[in-house]
Amino acid sequence: MFEATEDLAGFRQDLRRFVRQHLPDELRQSVRQGQQPTREQQTRWHELLAAQGLLVPHWPAKWGGRGWSVPQQMIYDEEMALGDAPELNSVTFDMIGPVLARYGNPEQQQRFLPAIASGRQWWCQGYSEPNAGSDLASVATRAERDGDDYVINGAKIWTSYAQYADWIFALVRTDREVKPQAGISFVLIDMKAPGITVRPIVGIHGWVVFNEVFFDNVRTPVTLRVGEENQGWTLAKSLLEFERLKLARIGENKRRMARAREVGLTRTRGGRRVADLPWFRERFAELHARLIALEANAGRFVARQAAGEKLGAEVSMLKMRGSRLIQLWEELTVDALGAEAMPLAQDWLLGTPGAAPRDALAGTASSRRFLGRGYTIAGGSSEIQHNILAKQVLGL
Repeated sequence: MFEATEDLAGFRQDLRRFVRQHLPDELRQSVRQGQQPTREQQTRWHELLAAQGLLVPHWPAKWGGRGWSVPQQMIYDEEMALGDAPELNSVTFDMIGPVLARYGNPEQQQRFLPAIASGRQWWCQGYSEPNAGSDLASVATRAERDGDDYVINGAKIWTSYAQYADWIFALVRTDREVKPQAGISFVLIDMKAPGITVRPIVGIHGWVVFNEVFFDNVRTPVTLRVGEENQGWTLAKSLLEFERLKLARIGENKRRMARAREVGLTRTRGGRRVADLPWFRERFAELHARLIALEANAGRFVARQAAGEKLGAEVSMLKMRGSRLIQLWEELTVDALGAEAMPLAQDWLLGTPGAAPRDALAGTASSRRFLGRGYTIAGGSSEIQHNILAKQVLGL
């Protein structure tokens, strides 16, 4: 089961059956209702997947993977989303894991890849800074050589789930005398190292997703630099190319479509189901058509990558379209709920007096919509994606 196969329909059915049978009900309900799973819940799920060889199936077999094809990976992501499994920590499993497998030295691979594949080691990504968001070439966090260590000073921001992470991979400036892209190195840092401070950023949605991370004379061994000194920009670009393909978020969009449909079928206005009202039907049909087009477009890129073709800057359109579509589904759900969507997540989760939503779909709807605002910013804002497409694809 789940081995490399050309029978993608059967492969999809096997995955769907697995998620239905093995995903813990408590976790399924949390995700289906739009609540934030705990690290403990997610780690138990990671370990269960790892025991079945399904946590990092896209990795090479020598590091605990199955060597799945790109189409299999996309089906996997989609069926996990449709089965109400939590999104896996892509920073850990889709970013640093493949980077270490490709660019890490044997010591780094042996030290980290088995731990990551076990599901128990979490990573976060130290890219964005207060004055270097989408413009990563402007990173200012310094790493100065002191014997066998780098001494790191600076700050990172919008660091997803840093409050849970065991390690961080970071872009740091190791040479300030050359052009910006040429003076950056890629280093691994233990989050328990002295001098690291994590400050949570509580969003309007009530979740703690992002954090600030401060480095005050933090030491990390030079042996934990990945690749050559001042060559980190090359690694960063290779990581972002893969990220753009994943950020089409086909499965996540389908999950939100199902949620919007459920709300439409279970709510009424003036004695009629919301799903039967013209405004809902029109908006739902438009978003469904957009999702079909997004999936077809993503399929073209998947086929190209599966054929060994290098994806160019045009893949940015998937991230831009997929992230905006998530926002539109969340807005439709909130509009379909109407006044029911007014309570915030903390009202529902903490049982605030006077907050009595009909169910968690209503109780967390506004929070999910607010959370969705970040999708067109994280991973490179839509404005940056437009610039990339204009300059590198259209030559403007």
